[in-house]
Amino acid sequence: MQIPFHVVHGVLPVFQTPFHEDETIDLATLEHEIAWLFQQGSDGIVMAMVSETLRLSTEERKEVATFICRLAQGRGTSVISVGAESGAVTEQLARHAESVGATAVMAIPPIAVALDEDELLGYYRRLLRSISIPVVVQDASSYVGRPMSIAMQARLLDEFGADRCLYKPEAPPLVERLAELRAATRNQAVVYEGSGGVALADSFQHGIAGTMPGADLIRALVPLWRALQAGRTADARRIHEPLAALIGIQTKLDAYLAVEKHLLVKQGVFKNKIVRGPVGWHMTPEVERQVDELFEQLMAAAA
Repeated sequence: MQIPFHVVHGVLPVFQTPFHEDETIDLATLEHEIAWLFQQGSDGIVMAMVSETLRLSTEERKEVATFICRLAQGRGTSVISVGAESGAVTEQLARHAESVGATAVMAIPPIAVALDEDELLGYYRRLLRSISIPVVVQDASSYVGRPMSIAMQARLLDEFGADRCLYKPEAPPLVERLAELRAATRNQAVVYEGSGGVALADSFQHGIAGTMPGADLIRALVPLWRALQAGRTADARRIHEPLAALIGIQTKLDAYLAVEKHLLVKQGVFKNKIVRGPVGWHMTPEVERQVDELFEQLMAAAA
């Protein structure tokens, strides 16, 4: 299937936010991480959930967005997560992101309340009307608890157009719902794979513009994306097997954070594994050994 081209495309890793021992943001390490990601072949960078966005203050979110957009200039695209518990804060963050040069913004819906379709439409309409850059609608069902309807998402595209309204579907079954969204929008929807890469091979066949994995596995995700683009299915399968096993260990947000920061330390990108707490998942020594073994298998497959 023809993959839609969009300015925001390709391998777009979600960076992890490094912290000092006192849990203040380590901007020097963050700058090193972003440089490393572009050196590995990233097409852009994304600030999203595994950037610990919801554990940052509003001022910290703006500080990091400003910093990230500056670092991305001349290297690739930048996507900034602006989802919040109110439309007012989301709009404020979106206007700021646009003002500092973000290529696009991305927004999960509020997670504290279950919203009906009209409220969700109002939330995203307000966001789309407040800025002129594209908005990635993130169906973060694992956080919200229930998926957005395909019809509601398609309605947003009808109202605002395929260049303004983009999508990152995460509700299971992911590939089936991605295909439904593409069909409901007459294959106009610009869609990004958001499973960490585990569904990338299958999603690619349905027409996606890119993938938004964690930063820690960039050395495998770039070769996997390139193999899929070139039609080298055997190479893609070889990389996908250990990748799927490694992602399978990460069943919740804090599991992603623990594993990703562990692997960033292992690769010499981060100085420590600090995650802002309280956290809901800790990596045991047994799981750490499993992660290390699978990571070595993945690096060998991607070489």
